[in-house]
Amino acid sequence: MGVKKVEPTAPKSGIMSNKSGQTPPKKEMIKRKDGSVSQRGLWDNIRANRGSGNKPTKNMLKEEKKIKKESPLRKTAAWTRKEGKDPKGGLNAKGVASYRRENPGSKLQTAVTKKPSELKAGSKDAKRRKSFCARMSGMPGAMKKPNGEPTRKKLALDKWNC
Repeated sequence: MGVKKVEPTAPKSGIMSNKSGQTPPKKEMIKRKDGSVSQRGLWDNIRANRGSGNKPTKNMLKEEKKIKKESPLRKTAAWTRKEGKDPKGGLNAKGVASYRRENPGSKLQTAVTKKPSELKAGSKDAKRRKSFCARMSGMPGAMKKPNGEPTRKKLALDKWNC
């Protein structure tokens, strides 16, 4: 894999010791493909065990979970993924909740799905619906995908009865 073992160098200020007076164990240093030298780490151990038939230790799995938790590749908010979106258009309750968590102070609500005839004229919901329809109807973009399916825009407009 291009990893070579290199002997660790002693610290410049003499031998370091812990509280009990013992010297800490030496960390194995390796030379990487790019020419840099660093301590052997978790991923080096995991890669070394891959295909060997050895199972990763509990500590290795714990460290991997910790790394993945802190990783920027962790799952994004539900409102940006399929489970936060309603198949009939717009966001579902889970999507709205995750959006509000990500954006404190947000007043995002779920869609007004009542028919205009069932809404009292001038009510808060009627005004929200009318405002949404005016904004969203003017948005650029197709109402159908090239395969003939309706776009998210069309689904949202239908859901709000625009």
